Amino acid sequence: MTILVTGATGNIGRHVVRGLVGAGQRVRAMVRDPRAARTRLPEGVELVHGDFARPDTWPRALKAVERVYLFPYAYQEPRPAGSGFTEEAVAAGVRRFVVHSAAAAGFAPSDDPSALGRHLEEERRAHRGLETAVEATGREWTHVRPGLLAARALGWAGSIRAERTVREPYPASGYPLVHEADVAEVAVAALLTDEHLGAAYTVTGPAKVTQAEQVSAIGAAIGARVRFEELTLSQARVRWLAEGCPPEMADWLVELLAAAVEGTGALAPTGTYEEITGRPPRTFARWARDHAADFTGEAA
Repeated sequence: MTILVTGATGNIGRHVVRGLVGAGQRVRAMVRDPRAARTRLPEGVELVHGDFARPDTWPRALKAVERVYLFPYAYQEPRPAGSGFTEEAVAAGVRRFVVHSAAAAGFAPSDDPSALGRHLEEERRAHRGLETAVEATGREWTHVRPGLLAARALGWAGSIRAERTVREPYPASGYPLVHEADVAEVAVAALLTDEHLGAAYTVTGPAKVTQAEQVSAIGAAIGARVRFEELTLSQARVRWLAEGCPPEMADWLVELLAAAVEGTGALAPTGTYEEITGRPPRTFARWARDHAADFTGEAA
């Protein structure tokens, strides 16, 4: 059996590939640049050039494939009905899809006019649209819906390496950030067993971790004191815009942080990972240790 992993060099996709290889599976990775991907993926993985925006690359990627880990290509330019990757996959003989979705796909439709409300509704529609397209194929499916990834903290890597400082608003804001390896383990279980067919799993970390706590955990992981310097909202917005962040995104980022100062905003912790694996989910401290080299420069 050949399993195709799309998005294979991403935060989660890399762990899906490793998990499948560790289970003795034949894995094909669809990537834009096979030469660059070779250094990021295990030996024995078949690398095939493929791009969701280029249908001419799909047949080779899908040849003799039975199961697909499907990256959310719903954000690609819309295509005429019947010309999408899922239809091509079914025509090629794919029998099972495990969809890399998002927690927002499980949210109720909303007409919240705030910047964050509009963003979440756009995300919900895109990811739920892909889920629905897969369900409509009549093939086996499982949807894996990660919450906010701990990997968001990699955005601080540059300032931590250079100054041992993180500058953000709302130090008490936080979500139940999930380790990408936890999401991948759920996806691998869905690819390899029949126990999760027809399920939609929202996967989060075990508990809320504030921004200040994240910075502290990263400092502990690298053996250095990392300062959290609180910015005002206006200071944060000016910095984000200067870094190239679109104004609409800056607006919803502020609202995302503000929504989780008290509580965890729209996303409470779930017990999904433990229910599926029998183990507690990895903590943010574990994630920080696993990524320590990213914050010291050793990973470069």
